Amino acid sequence: MRSATVPPQRSPRLGRGWYITAVLSAVLAVGMCLLGWRQAEQADRIGAHPVRVEGLVTQLPGGGGSYSTVSYQAGGQHHTATALPLADGAKVGDGVCLEHAADDPGAVRICGDTYPQPVGVGLARFSVPVAVLLFAVCMLRIRRHRRAVAVRSGQNRFATTVALATGALADGMPAITQGKRSRRRRRSGGRRSLH
Repeated sequence: MRSATVPPQRSPRLGRGWYITAVLSAVLAVGMCLLGWRQAEQADRIGAHPVRVEGLVTQLPGGGGSYSTVSYQAGGQHHTATALPLADGAKVGDGVCLEHAADDPGAVRICGDTYPQPVGVGLARFSVPVAVLLFAVCMLRIRRHRRAVAVRSGQNRFATTVALATGALADGMPAITQGKRSRRRRRSGGRRSLH
């Protein structure tokens, strides 16, 4: 009598979305950390040796992804700063008080502000913890899936071994001994008595 073999169970697949989300959240966290670090570094440089200059608004933010633009003179050269937080009533041609770093005229902020672009710092403060949390959730899910697959494959190996052993016992064990008789000889009469 032959034993029926059970086909191995297919382990459930983990969707690619978990891996993609983990990678994207890690990239977002690193990118926002770099943005926040750059803003803080520029704020420190400006705060160490601030130089006040007068800027002129040349463009206001509008729809379609355009930013405000402010032109200013520093060190005898013309510079342009974009995406600075202007007052609500600002118009093209208005004067704006700016502070730039003495060693880098390109590091500039509105007078009285802490960061050159406070919106970027606020975005980094919010998005980095969210991205790290999302990354951790994805990695936990991926790890749990891999452990479950490892356990299932271990169970499948055990089930395969039991099925093979059962089949071998049913057929007189030729699969284990490969058709050879055991080398042990059975002694008839049980134990020998010591005489």
